[in-house]
Amino acid sequence: MQQAGAPARWVPEKREQTWLAWLFDWKPFLIVICLMPAVGLLLVFLTYPLGLGIYLAFTDATIGRSGVWVGLENFIWLAGDPIFWGAVFFSVFYTGVATVLKFALGLWLALLLNNHIPFKSFIRAIILVPWIVPTVLSAIAFWWIYDPQFSIISYVFVDVLGWRDTNIDFVATAWPARWSLIAANVWRGIPFVAISLLAGLQTIPPSLYEAAMLDGATSWQRFRYITVPMIMPILAIVMTFSIIFTFTDFQLVYAITRGGPVNSTHLLATLAFQRGIPAGQLGEGAAIAVSMIPFLVFATLFSYFALARRKWQQGESND
Repeated sequence: MQQAGAPARWVPEKREQTWLAWLFDWKPFLIVICLMPAVGLLLVFLTYPLGLGIYLAFTDATIGRSGVWVGLENFIWLAGDPIFWGAVFFSVFYTGVATVLKFALGLWLALLLNNHIPFKSFIRAIILVPWIVPTVLSAIAFWWIYDPQFSIISYVFVDVLGWRDTNIDFVATAWPARWSLIAANVWRGIPFVAISLLAGLQTIPPSLYEAAMLDGATSWQRFRYITVPMIMPILAIVMTFSIIFTFTDFQLVYAITRGGPVNSTHLLATLAFQRGIPAGQLGEGAAIAVSMIPFLVFATLFSYFALARRKWQQGESND
C-alpha cells in the first residue's frame, strides 16, 4: 500500500512509433542501406564493364561502330589463330614459371627474415621497394637494362670484365625476351610473397618448434610438419593472388617488349589490348579478354579448395 503523501512516480507517455522510425529500426533495411554505396560502386565500375566486355565478345563491334551479334564467330576465328595460341602458351608459361620462382625465393627470404638478424627492420623496408615502385617505372628501368646498345649488364660484361665480345641479346629474339620478362616479374613479385609469408610465419607458436626439437625432429621435419601446414591458408591466398596478378600482367610486358619480337611475348592481356584498341577490333579484343576468365576461375577455385582442406584438418566443417 502506497504511503500517504508520497509523490506519484512519473510514467513517460508512450508514443506510437511512426512507420519511418519502424523502418529504420528494421535490421534488413539498415543492411540494405549500408550496402548500397558499395553495391553501387561495384555495379558501375565492375559489373557494367565486365558485362559490356562479355557482350562485345559476341559482336563484330569496332571503334566507331556498335556492331551486330555474331555469336561464337570471334571465338571460332581465334581457335584457328596461331598468334592467339602463342599468347595462351606464353601466358601459362609466364605465370607458371614466375609463380614458382617467386614462391621459392619469397619463402626462402621469409624464413631468413623470421630469424634474428642485424638490421632486420631496415632489411624488411628495403625488400618492399620493388613492390612499392610503380610498375611503369620498374618497366622503364628494365627496358633500359635490357637495351641492346646501352644495357648496363652488357657494359659490365663487355667493357669492364671483358667476358664477352658482343652485347647480350635480351629482347631481340623470342626466348631471351621471354626469360627477361619473367625475371622482371619475379623481381617485382618477390616482396609481396616474402612479406605475406613472413606474417604467416610469425603467427606460429614457438612452443611447437621447441616440442619438435625435444622429440629429435630435424630442421627439414620441422619445416615439413609444422611450418608448411601452419602457413597453408595464407600460402593458398597469396598464391591465388600471385597467379591472378601474373596472368593478367599488362604494364610490364607492354612497356618492355609490346608483345615482340614477332608477337612472341604477347600475354592474353596485351594481345587483347592490341587487337581491341590500336587495331580497332573491339569484338575480337573482348573475345580474347573473355578467354582469360576460365584461367582466373581456376585460380580462385584452387584457393577455395586449399582453404577448405585446411579447415577440415582443423576439425571444422567445410560449409
